[in-house]
Amino acid sequence: MDSVKRYLNRLEVIEMWILYAFGSALFAGLTSILAKVGIKDTDSNLATALRTIVVLLFSWLMVAVVGSQSSIQALSGRTLLFLVLSGFATGASWLCYFRALQLGNVNQVTPIDKSSTILTMLLAFLFLKEIPTPFMWAGIVVLAIGTYLMIQKKETEPSNANGKSWLFYALLSAVFAALTSILGKIGIQDVESNLGTAIRTVVVLAMAWGIVFFQKKQGLVKAIDRKSWLFIGLSGLATGLSWLCYYRALQIGKASLVVPIDKLSIVVTVLFSYVFLKEKLSGKATVGLLLVVSGTLLLLL
Repeated sequence: MDSVKRYLNRLEVIEMWILYAFGSALFAGLTSILAKVGIKDTDSNLATALRTIVVLLFSWLMVAVVGSQSSIQALSGRTLLFLVLSGFATGASWLCYFRALQLGNVNQVTPIDKSSTILTMLLAFLFLKEIPTPFMWAGIVVLAIGTYLMIQKKETEPSNANGKSWLFYALLSAVFAALTSILGKIGIQDVESNLGTAIRTVVVLAMAWGIVFFQKKQGLVKAIDRKSWLFIGLSGLATGLSWLCYYRALQIGKASLVVPIDKLSIVVTVLFSYVFLKEKLSGKATVGLLLVVSGTLLLLL
């Protein structure tokens, strides 16, 4: 009887991390679209700093709800170190990602950012000893091919005045996102996930505003219109919800499985970019999207 209960409890845990991972994907997909609209007429670094305020408030609200703030004093130096490092990696990823979004097409930037799955799995193998299965290796190859097809420009598409600058920032975003996943996985092992998210967000906020003040762009806040304020705020809320789901999933599931599910947010992003931004996929990009989704699903087998 006890063995049956243990088995049922294990199934419940498995189901919960899957639900949290898919919740993270949904809100992450919404974040990309809301942020794209919000930073259209706003400096990307300033918008990132403003969004982070919303994320910070939301994350600490959740800490108060679950009552985990009292456990801060019990955190080890190692846990705090990795939470801080993951916060810096997140901040760097955000700054690069939203700069890429400002310069490029959502349907081109997002696939590159989501390709951080590949690097995450390699890092999980090296540092977390999570051994990839043959299906995972196949998924990595399919995912890479799909990403390449999605970032190819349509022949009829006009040249971007920003050249390939968006590509550079998107690649950096993917590298830092992969580091975030590994550092975050290590950092939240011995801390309640909402508290871990809140602590990381403090680091991101300090980093983002430090860059804004270094660039002397804080005065641009006065020029932000109501529409931009609305979408920056909504994107921050979506990010907060995505983070809370993502790091709870990381805490109770494997990084090599949670991360691929989270990256399915690309489907949500493509759908909403078509509805709200009128960005259509070419035939080649559509094939690429199908390969990205197929590769991601292979990673889960």
